Amino acid sequence: MGDVGSFALGTSLGVVAMLTNTLFLLPIIGIIFVIEAGSSVIQIFSKKVFKRRVFISAPFHQHLQASGWPETKVTMRFWVIAYIMAFIGVLMALAGGNI
Repeated sequence: MGDVGSFALGTSLGVVAMLTNTLFLLPIIGIIFVIEAGSSVIQIFSKKVFKRRVFISAPFHQHLQASGWPETKVTMRFWVIAYIMAFIGVLMALAGGNI
């Protein structure tokens, strides 16, 4: 998926979260995106301030691949984590998660 498609999906997901008052559940449901973005921020901050890397490569999935994990294993683990966290987020929303 290119930039146009991913930006459109991300924007519509954010708009739906704002319209349904579930904005703070969005990072729980999209935990993989938070981890990926956070790992890049941590890597850049560490290189600028401490002059050393935290990860072999950023974002985090590249670090796992550089550590020896095959791409299929990383993809499947991320899918499982994403499904579990999406399920937890939906349960929280149904339980009154208008945080």
